[in-house]
Amino acid sequence: MVMDTRANMTTQPETPRAISWIERGTGIYRRTSIALFLAGFVTFSAIYGVQPLLPEFASDFGISAAQSSLALSLTTALLAFSILCAGAGSEIFGRRGLMFTSMCCAALLNIALAFMPNWQGLLVLRTLEGFALGGVPAVAMAYLAEEIHPKGLGLTMGLYVGGTAFGGMAGRFFTGVIAELSSWRTALGVLGLLDLVLAIAFILLLPPSRNFERQLKFDAGYHLRAWTGHLRDKNLVSLFMIGGLAMGAFVTIYNYISFRLVAAPYELNQTQIGSIFIVYLFGMLASWIAGGLSDRLGRGPVLIAGIVIIIAGIGVTLLQPLAAIIAGVALITSGFFVTHTVASGWVGRLASNTKGHAASLYLLIYYTGSSIMGSLGGWFWAAGGWPAVAAFATSSILLALFAAINLSRSNTAR
Repeated sequence: MVMDTRANMTTQPETPRAISWIERGTGIYRRTSIALFLAGFVTFSAIYGVQPLLPEFASDFGISAAQSSLALSLTTALLAFSILCAGAGSEIFGRRGLMFTSMCCAALLNIALAFMPNWQGLLVLRTLEGFALGGVPAVAMAYLAEEIHPKGLGLTMGLYVGGTAFGGMAGRFFTGVIAELSSWRTALGVLGLLDLVLAIAFILLLPPSRNFERQLKFDAGYHLRAWTGHLRDKNLVSLFMIGGLAMGAFVTIYNYISFRLVAAPYELNQTQIGSIFIVYLFGMLASWIAGGLSDRLGRGPVLIAGIVIIIAGIGVTLLQPLAAIIAGVALITSGFFVTHTVASGWVGRLASNTKGHAASLYLLIYYTGSSIMGSLGGWFWAAGGWPAVAAFATSSILLALFAAINLSRSNTAR
């Protein structure tokens, strides 16, 4: 009898674990939405807060424009690598704690930047900051997909993306203004303190995972098979390349527009240059509009339209009036957010399984494009000024346009 009972107990199927969704309209849903907005803000303010300070780095450390861009390019390069590690590592260490740790480490490294006396040390800290920040983008979307009810997921995801855009804008603006009033060291220190406070608010607001099941061991073979499988899909590879080329051109424009505007005949100060980054608001609006239009018109036409808008914006920046340059940057920003919104969403649609691995590959190439092209643009700036930078960015975007046209004609991609 005992043996029979044990046999029955052994063969009896386990009861499926019930999913406890966070429902839209509840208090915990609002707390989660706010927390993920803060996560997006901290991550992207930390990454891009140095961008308006690149001319200050060049002046203080006696380096070239291309060398100063390494303060951003090294961060995004390590971020790209870290995203792959963090996405897999969160299966073992958990989502919520990894995001909080990443945010705190990045904030503390930003504070340390304010006291770094030499350029080499600053680059080391910025490299470490990029590695630390990989724990947020890789994990935030997985947390939301696991915890938020599908009917409320779109809005929460939109708030997270909005937080990234707002953080990128605010980080650039605040550091530019504070650097003008005091110094770039004070600007980075204040930004680090702000991000540390927001990281603490994040962990207090975000509820513990309900549906996440921690893995006991790391299966490298599983992850490698998932990544290589996606790389065999030519449509996904096209989207990866479009994201990398668009991001690379976007960062190149933002990196070197500051050098153009601090020089004659514009001679803008740091506060004025920082104010230009308010055009990010156009990008936030464009991303929301792009999502709705892609549902009605199809992803292909909207993706192509976003890329064409970027090309038009680059052309407008070649004009001399300051108002035209700002308008061009606004067009580039809007077109980029349309392109990124559609491309990143399309990745999830085309990936039949292991969607998280597909998203991590997209982000890997996305930030790799930012790192490589953002630094290469400095050589074009040194060789031929703004026209050379614009030509470099346009050539990259034309490659993205070619890929988008082919993708939109594909039967699989329709």
